[in-house]
Amino acid sequence: MKKVKGSATVELAYMMPVIFLAFIVTIYIIFYFHDKNILIGAAYETAVVGAQKVRWDEEDAESQMKQLFKERIKGKFIFFAQASAEIEIGEKAVSVNARAAKGRMRMRTRQRATITEPEKYIRDLRRVQNAWKQNISED
Repeated sequence: MKKVKGSATVELAYMMPVIFLAFIVTIYIIFYFHDKNILIGAAYETAVVGAQKVRWDEEDAESQMKQLFKERIKGKFIFFAQASAEIEIGEKAVSVNARAAKGRMRMRTRQRATITEPEKYIRDLRRVQNAWKQNISED
């Protein structure tokens, strides 16, 4: 009868937990970056829309922005279930601080959008052009 050695079985019994742990860590890292990208996108879209709402002087813009953020992450496959956003409306920019957590794992991101006033720039540009034309015609 032939003898079979069990050393390969013992070695694999020691290596399988390490391989399994590496696999699980890889899955968690993939979920982390997937959810981070969703959170960044939702926060950026909220900031841009919020900047427009502030520019148009809409009432209750902050609560509308929080609702928009919730709509943006609703229905997405997100591992970090406790996602929330804090909105900061300044004179020149709108900031959205988004956070999410799952157990001891946490992530956060901050996205900003500048409140632009292109119509003011265009009016100022036309005033300068008209003044320049009048100055040339007077000479």
